Amino acid sequence: MSLFDCTGKVAVITGSSRGIGRAIAEELAAHGARVVISSRKQDACEDVAAAINAKHGEGTAVAIAASISEKEALERLVEQTHEKLGPIDILVCNAASNPYYGSMDGITDEQFRKILDNNVLSNHWLVQLALPDMRASGGGAIIVVSSIGGLRGSAMIGAYNISKAADFQLVRNYAVEVGKDNIRINAIAPGVVKTDFARALWEDQKAHDRTAAVTPMRRLGEPRDIAGAAVYLASDAGAWMTGQMMVIDGGVTIGSGM
Repeated sequence: MSLFDCTGKVAVITGSSRGIGRAIAEELAAHGARVVISSRKQDACEDVAAAINAKHGEGTAVAIAASISEKEALERLVEQTHEKLGPIDILVCNAASNPYYGSMDGITDEQFRKILDNNVLSNHWLVQLALPDMRASGGGAIIVVSSIGGLRGSAMIGAYNISKAADFQLVRNYAVEVGKDNIRINAIAPGVVKTDFARALWEDQKAHDRTAAVTPMRRLGEPRDIAGAAVYLASDAGAWMTGQMMVIDGGVTIGSGM
């Protein structure tokens, strides 16, 4: 049996109707997991679930919309997962938001709270909700999709970067607490990936070329570049890894490619 086999596992992936979340869901399904596609819009979730089921068989994916900003919605997400697929073995906290661009001294309290609530507190809620299932089954894997933004400052997305740095510590602290239960929790820190979320950094050709030029591998990331790491962390291949952060950025954080 492959170390990367996820057969029989139930995985919940937030923000999985597109981008990195969708790629992770597709790869987990390809490795045998049954997946919950979740984002704010039910129809978008259903489209992705239908595509996965067409490829891997009916019942491989189910669509359950939920807003990460509402704890009650996340509680319903877990309840409906239990009803449709069973207990959660793998949790991927991928959804996030960034409603503000600009200097930190111009951000409103409401904008800052939204970033911290959606990018940090919602992950904490989801972990809390998934832990009982994982403890009962004797283990589990949790993945938080953070960002290399959490490793450095920014004149434009400082609040977002603060939230992503907090995710690293959330992972470390939970790893200390739940390791005894054979539950692993790790973070992935992507660089610039060609998703709708990062569209401003790549849609314009000049912006794309500037970013690629300072990347040692001379290209931006694709969602599937991140998905393989998630399969590793979710499967037995990552059985002794917890509390860590995997940087996947084409080499940006090791130095300029110029």
